[in-house]
Amino acid sequence: MTKKILLVDDSSTILMMEKLILKKGPYELTMAADGAEAVALAQNERPDLILMDVVMPKVDGFEACRRLRADPATKEIPVIMVTTRGEAENMELGFGAGANDYLTKPINGLELLAKIKGLLGE
Repeated sequence: MTKKILLVDDSSTILMMEKLILKKGPYELTMAADGAEAVALAQNERPDLILMDVVMPKVDGFEACRRLRADPATKEIPVIMVTTRGEAENMELGFGAGANDYLTKPINGLELLAKIKGLLGE
């Protein structure tokens, strides 16, 4: 069964890398360039999982995650933060905002796939 994954990052290079890693799986991919767009897409598309950058224009990943968790329609969607912000305090902020998992860049493809499969119950 195909699962929908929303990729959220303001870097087209990172989005391309994520797409290359995920192309082997049974995933339908949608992309957003900032947190505000991500929240709107999540409300409309209802993805099965979201990969979210932290540092983005308009609305950062932490705030976008808080907004997703505050909305009954999106509060159960698993969110993996994928970011360069690997410091303990940023990880704490991510989990505090409602993230299910946290992955630092550069992305390790096997680790990313393992986290996705774990959260999707695959």
